[in-house]
Formats: sequence, structure tokens, C-alpha cells
Amino acid sequence: MFGSKQKTREKLAGAITEALGGAGWLESVSVDDDGKALLVILAEDGDAGTAEARRIEAENYASRIPGITAVRSVMTAQLRPSARRAHAHGPGDGHTHSHAPAPPAPGLRRVTKGARLSDEAISQGVPGPAQAMRPVPGIDRILVVASAKGGVGKSTVAVNLAAAMAKAGMRVGLLDADIYGPSIPTMLGTVSAEPATSAVKKLVPVEAYGMKTLSIGYLSDPDSPMIWRGPIVMSAITQLLNDAEWGTREEPLDILIIDTPPGTGDAQLAIAQKVPVTAALLVTTPQEVALADVRRGAAMFTKTHVPVIGLVETMSWFEDGTGTKQFLMGEGGARRMSAALGLPVLAEIPMLQAIREGGDTGIPAALGTSPAADIFMALARNVAIALDQLVTKPAPEIVFED
Repeated sequence: MFGSKQKTREKLAGAITEALGGAGWLESVSVDDDGKALLVILAEDGDAGTAEARRIEAENYASRIPGITAVRSVMTAQLRPSARRAHAHGPGDGHTHSHAPAPPAPGLRRVTKGARLSDEAISQGVPGPAQAMRPVPGIDRILVVASAKGGVGKSTVAVNLAAAMAKAGMRVGLLDADIYGPSIPTMLGTVSAEPATSAVKKLVPVEAYGMKTLSIGYLSDPDSPMIWRGPIVMSAITQLLNDAEWGTREEPLDILIIDTPPGTGDAQLAIAQKVPVTAALLVTTPQEVALADVRRGAAMFTKTHVPVIGLVETMSWFEDGTGTKQFLMGEGGARRMSAALGLPVLAEIPMLQAIREGGDTGIPAALGTSPAADIFMALARNVAIALDQLVTKPAPEIVFED
């Protein structure tokens, strides 16, 4: 029995190493009898950004290996000789300062910066894979559209993705969970809408372009600031989700798209912890300052057991009067992040006037006939395929015998 368990552990560790392509920065892999993996990752001294990307990439790939139940990682780095001298001496005086940390003993390593909650701490209140939450009545699937940074066009993607899916004939709901900055009423031209309540005291979503929509913007004074703390925000989100008539048992929504606020704070954790989310879609712009936050967003969803189906890059380029693409925000950022995280890029959306005008006039660009509409329809197809692949199983092989 002991030998069998050891072989299983070695097999799983080998599978993780193989999945990462024998990466030179993966120092070691160990797996315990319960399928929990520990990865030791080498980080270049002083390059915390690359180290964090490596850590997320390794954890994402490892978590997909059948038999792996949980993944933890630690990052280590060897101090360079110059770094050891910098720790031991002052600037040019050649003497050891009493307040300077002593260099590590030969053969020892130091842990790089990157403090984060332990898996045990972050998992408090987070349902594990075996503790599936009850589905919301009247909703088949829930997709969260998220960004760990504001101003990247997340709400624009959420609105146009929902509109494109409704245009394709799907039963679609759109929930604006951005409590502090609800923008969906403006982007759908429903600012003056007031949801009704049904006979059973549930909110009736506002209909817009074939979609059922709800937003805190329908229920609050647009001139009043939302100065709610975390618990109230979480309560508002769960109420908008659970106390609304999204669909029926006979005709449920095919999909509910939730536009989340930027960041990885209370609202995002409330959704990940208390909502039976099917998957997440991450939105970013090409520049590094946005991509660095995407890594954190991907890590949050990994820790809360929410699969990320892919990335959407907005503001990818601007096409000038001569037809030349100008990469004002940087080029290829999402593709680089795709390679690092092992996630596909589902769309690259350029800067188009039709998209901006659609958001300002309350008529989503996805509903028109412009190139912008084609982009969002293609995104809708890619998202639908990705969601299907999460639950699709291989067809059974049927053998006829005489």
C-alpha cells in the first residue's frame, strides 16, 4: 500500500513537471497522499513581476492535472554576490553596519517578496471543488466579467457580449454588480427605468434589447454617493441576484452575465464565495500596468475555484486614416499573458468610434452592422464554445456485437 501511494505521488509530480514543459525555474514538485501539490519556484533576484507570473502559471497548470486536489507554491531566490555585499556593507565604507541583515549562510536561500495569504486563510468561507453551491433558480450558467484594474473597458465588454448573445437568440440576463460605479443603465439607455416587484415580492428585471437587466443604478439616486462598507455591498449583490425573477424552471436564462467592479476586494470575493459562478472572463488592456493586475485577478479566481475561460484585450490598436494600426497602449500584451497563464485570448478589440458611441447613446455596438458588431459576435461565439467545453464530456463509444 505504501509503495502504491508513493508511486501515485511520483506520477502526479511528474505530470506537473511535464505540463510545465520542464521549466528551468521550477525547482521541485512534491505531492502528498491527498493530492495536494507543493511547488518550489526559482525567482530571479529583484524581478518580482516575473516571479509572480511564473507562480500563477505553475499553479494554473498544476491545478488542471487529474488527481491534484490543491496547489501551493513558494518562491525562492539565490542572492547574487553583489547583493550579499550590499547587505553586509554600507555604501562604499567597507564596514559592516549593525542594522544590516546578515547574509544567508552558504547553501541557504531567501524567500523573495510577495507576501500573500496562506491557502488556509484565503479558503475560509470559500467552497471547495467538492462543495458545489446550489444553483440559482431560473439560471443555467453564470459568467462573471472581471478586471483587476479600472478603466479597461470591462463594462463595455460585458454589455456588448450580453447584447451579442441576445442577438444570437439566447436568453440572457445582465447584472451590474459595480455598486460604486454602476454604468450599465447609461450604456443600455435605461437610466430612468424603475424595476417593479412581483406578487411574491421579487424584483422584475428591466428589459433592454432582449436582455433582462438589473443594476443598483435602477434603485439609487444617481447624484448620491454609495458609501457602503463591505458587508452591505455583499448583501446588495446577493439580493440583486437571488431576489429577482431572472427566469423560470420551464424557461431559464441560458446565461447571466455579471459585470463586476474592478479589483479583487469584497465584491469580487462575495461573488466568488456565495454565487455558483460557472466561469470568469478577464478583461485587460495591452500595457503592463494593467496586465500586472490581471495576474492577481487570475490568482483570485484560481484560489476560489472559479475557472477562467480566457482573456479579452481592449484598446488593442487604433487604425489611422491610412489604414495603419497604431498600438497606442502597447502591442501583444494579452498574448504574452495568455502564454504565461495558459489561458486563451478570446478577442482583441481595437479602439473604434462605434463602440464609444454605443456606450454613450445607450445602443450597444454589438447590435449594429459595423465591424465592432462582428467583433462582439465572434467573442460571443468563443465564449459560448469555451463554456460548453467546461462541461462537455467525450461521447461514449458504442460497440455492436453479434
